Amino acid sequence: MAHDLDPQALLARATAETGLSDWADDSFPERFALAVAHVNTIAMDTAGRQAAADNIHWLLTDRLRFFQDRKHFPLADEVIARPMFASGEPRSGTTLMHALMSVDPDARALRFWEVMHPSPPPGSVTGPDPRQARADAEWREINTKMAKWLHCHPYNDMLGDGLPEDERTWAFDFRVMTPTAWWRVPMQNLSMGLPTDPPAQYRIHKAMLQAFQYGREPKYWVLKGFHTTRLEAFFDTYPDATLVWLHRDPVMVAASSTMMMADIMEGIVGPIDLVKEARMHLERVRGSIGNTMSNPLVDDPRIHHVLYRDFVANPIATIRGYYAFAGRAFGPRQEAAMRDYLANNKGDRHGKFHYSTQVLVDAGYDIDALNAEFAPFRARFGVPIEVRG
Repeated sequence: MAHDLDPQALLARATAETGLSDWADDSFPERFALAVAHVNTIAMDTAGRQAAADNIHWLLTDRLRFFQDRKHFPLADEVIARPMFASGEPRSGTTLMHALMSVDPDARALRFWEVMHPSPPPGSVTGPDPRQARADAEWREINTKMAKWLHCHPYNDMLGDGLPEDERTWAFDFRVMTPTAWWRVPMQNLSMGLPTDPPAQYRIHKAMLQAFQYGREPKYWVLKGFHTTRLEAFFDTYPDATLVWLHRDPVMVAASSTMMMADIMEGIVGPIDLVKEARMHLERVRGSIGNTMSNPLVDDPRIHHVLYRDFVANPIATIRGYYAFAGRAFGPRQEAAMRDYLANNKGDRHGKFHYSTQVLVDAGYDIDALNAEFAPFRARFGVPIEVRG
């Protein structure tokens, strides 16, 4: 039986290695202990427990060095002007939307090699940055371990230059445990259950944008994350931001999300209980759609609502519409770069991703009843029932 991890010993190890001790949040040690307690509930052998300890050490030392950078460089002076965000339910086209925006020659997107190893600020490094090769190697490890993930998320072939969701900036805050931070540890993704604090989380997100913008060519940010349930803190942090919100059939969102996460987790912990997974994802969708239908900020004039169906039918026109909404120029350079991306990055380039509502039927749900449940949402946003063979 592997010994439980000791949160105080893990914190002490990180401070000893770095010579730093400012966690930049008085509540962090207490919250970190909750995350370690969660890890300790998972049955792991000695090798698994050691992998968890090493993973935690990586995140803790990154945190200490990242916040120390703010004392060495004038990062807080960096202005994040009019950032553009793509958001919506998972599996609603937000990743493709973001990928296309990321090739805009006038834009800057977060990259995995930056968020996985955020210190020092990339703009302070002269010559090739070794973190890029390191992240490439880590992504080859991830893609080997979770080969099926490439079917539903072919963008992972970008390796360290890939495009993280905004939530990945919070990995060292131990509020979520995502596969791209915990892939070496035999445990399932934990996206709910740890204490959240949206204002604090967005402060970290903004601090990362400031660090990655510092000392580099001026460009505007194009970003992607699941911001729709945190709109108050989101707009408090980025009052001049715009958000394009893609809307898709919630039933198909639940079905696709179930199969995607099963493919990811199978590579980490082995076969997944699809019934349990489907029920969990449907409940998450229910909660998110409930927020969408009740939150007055959904009608904020800084939000541009579009349909997944329209985006799939004409991605360039949809993005051009968002740029017009955001007051950003969309000219021949932007269009050419995005058309080139579409031509050279087919969605099934690593194999076909198969999913349907059958996974929900197998979990005991009646599809007609679910369609009726989400009818008010469909009516409000004009979202059609999606039929898939």
